[in-house]
Amino acid sequence: MNAVTGRRGDVAAQPSRKPKRGTQKGPGRPEGTSVVRETILNAAEGIFANLGYAGTTLREVANEANVTQALINYYFGSKYGLFEEVFLRRSQIIADARTDNLAALQASSDKPSVRDIVQAFLTPTLAFRDTAEGRSFLRLQARLHTEPPQISYQLRTNAYGTSTRDYVNALRAALPHLSELDATWRVTFMVGTYLYAFSDTHRMEEMMPPGVYDPEDTNDLIEQVTRFVTAGLLAP
Repeated sequence: MNAVTGRRGDVAAQPSRKPKRGTQKGPGRPEGTSVVRETILNAAEGIFANLGYAGTTLREVANEANVTQALINYYFGSKYGLFEEVFLRRSQIIADARTDNLAALQASSDKPSVRDIVQAFLTPTLAFRDTAEGRSFLRLQARLHTEPPQISYQLRTNAYGTSTRDYVNALRAALPHLSELDATWRVTFMVGTYLYAFSDTHRMEEMMPPGVYDPEDTNDLIEQVTRFVTAGLLAP
């Protein structure tokens, strides 16, 4: 099985039987299958966010989660299988929320404004800044765009392909002078802007005098990004 794209098929790395629910067996193995999986996913999310796919080892994840590597292989099949589930468990929440936001917006208005479309797209991701785990995911998501194509392309498509295309179509309806190419470029620029702005790069803290910029002011963050993106989308 391919080390990058292999799924649950890493038979040699799997234990011979599934661990029983509700038992405490082995080094630091939490009670219940769902708890074990979440513990592993949370540990992996932070490490992948900080080190990237190539820089992360299953040994590091196992140590952080206080489980064995064999248990990780049992639940996820491979490092790529683990990375995929780490990414999709939150990205699918974002994609679903974007779809719901757009549907609600279109139901409330025959022609939603560009600004409203932008905010419908951005707000589901902004909500993840409220927790340390969510911020780890935002860093991981930003880092995904620097990962090799065999790691990133299909994951992005699976998570966001449909919802992003819906937003391209919505913007074309709001801005009928835009070609499909122009609208797709501008949505791509919107994605790049929010990935950088929401992913805790600390660039603003470095550039601004102390006390001028508040990194916890999410209202100002969404307003600044919305203004910038909306102006770009409205450009001739």
